[in-house]
Amino acid sequence: MSRVLVVDDEPAIVTLLQYNLEQADYQVVTAIDGEQALNLALHEKFDVILLDLMLPKLDGVEVTKRLRQEKISTPIIMITAKTSEFDTVFGLELGADDYITKPFSPREVIARMKAVMRRYHEDDSEEKPTKAPASLLHVADLTIDQDKFQVKRGNQTIELTPKEFELLLFFAKRPGKVWSREQLLEGVWGFDYSGQTRMVDIHVSHLREKIEIDPKHPKLLKTVRGFGYTFEAQS
Repeated sequence: MSRVLVVDDEPAIVTLLQYNLEQADYQVVTAIDGEQALNLALHEKFDVILLDLMLPKLDGVEVTKRLRQEKISTPIIMITAKTSEFDTVFGLELGADDYITKPFSPREVIARMKAVMRRYHEDDSEEKPTKAPASLLHVADLTIDQDKFQVKRGNQTIELTPKEFELLLFFAKRPGKVWSREQLLEGVWGFDYSGQTRMVDIHVSHLREKIEIDPKHPKLLKTVRGFGYTFEAQS
């Protein structure tokens, strides 16, 4: 049975989520503030965390930041009433896997949970055992260490968020192919839902800022106007 940590300071939302998740056969643990959520996530194992952005004591962004600093890779779905691009980008940049804006339906939440958990467990149980003994992938002037989740240009380490690393690895393993935003949502996030392709653009933009020598004139991660994106394996 999958364990879910539900974090929200609104009792009605906690009750709604807990009831529907338990009906769907999930084990639910709840928290009402950021400090409590952080302590639970650091000391107990969960399959996914549903994390409200606006929380007492520590907000959702700070909780996400601290969990990722502690190498806790549990999938995080942010739940927020805020809809500005700044809030979305900030949460995703720190390592959140997805976000849902209020109001939402429990069915949508469960669908998103299944998607991020499926992708997380596929990465953990299927990809790693089948990797070649040499986990290093060399593309252009980048070296990608698939075991250490590390990217370097020469001796310089390039700091990426978990999702940026996953996106880069997806591209690097499939050089030269043009990918639509919808295909990238399916391939990297593990799900496809209408109206959220902006998430792809945000991640591509930030990934370019980190891996390109001149992000305004990219040599690696290029836009194919009218279609999507492609990755060139030579700089």
